[in-house]
Amino acid sequence: MKYYVVIDTNVLVSAMLRCNSIPGNIMELVFDGSIIPLVSQEIIDEYRKVLSRPKFQLEQSIIDDVIVSIEENAVYVDAKKLNIEIPDPKDRIFYEIVMEKRKQDDAYLVTGNSKHFPTEPFILTPREFLNMVLE
Repeated sequence: MKYYVVIDTNVLVSAMLRCNSIPGNIMELVFDGSIIPLVSQEIIDEYRKVLSRPKFQLEQSIIDDVIVSIEENAVYVDAKKLNIEIPDPKDRIFYEIVMEKRKQDDAYLVTGNSKHFPTEPFILTPREFLNMVLE
């Protein structure tokens, strides 16, 4: 089964810092094609910007490879702006993308910061999402 998923930046960062983790397992499913990431250019730019922060000490070539792999497997979604209050305005795009895709297909938002988003059954922590996939 294929899953359409918006991956919050914090999940990607966690995967990059600890590949043998739940976020790492999720990203492996992205790279093998079981999970189809939903992105926009804004999300790709956010991934690149955050992963390039000096505190993460990630080599640029590794960042580039990960971004290319995500883009190769991704579906770009052009989302409409929603009139919704979200604690961190930078998170709005992640919610808008999942809501746009849900008009056509089941789609999920996987985040380590669930409290930053409305309480919805399709907004899941990495553990909740991985449990769902493995059932």
